Amino acid sequence: MENSATTKAKVREDAGLDIASAGFEKEISKITLAAGGIMAGLVGIWGITCLAAGLIAAGGPVELAKAWFSAVTGG
Repeated sequence: MENSATTKAKVREDAGLDIASAGFEKEISKITLAAGGIMAGLVGIWGITCLAAGLIAAGGPVELAKAWFSAVTGG
């Protein structure tokens, strides 16, 4: 069985390594979250642009709905 002083020393060593690298990991997490948010925003803008283009090409929302139902049902 290990001595409790030895165990505490090991825990402190491990904790020190985690604390030292925590700042780096936190920065990586922030960058990843920001990149994900930017990508989600770009996809949203792209979707709205496509919907607007479809509305313009179809001639309005009613015509777009009719064309969509026709395409889905095959009629």
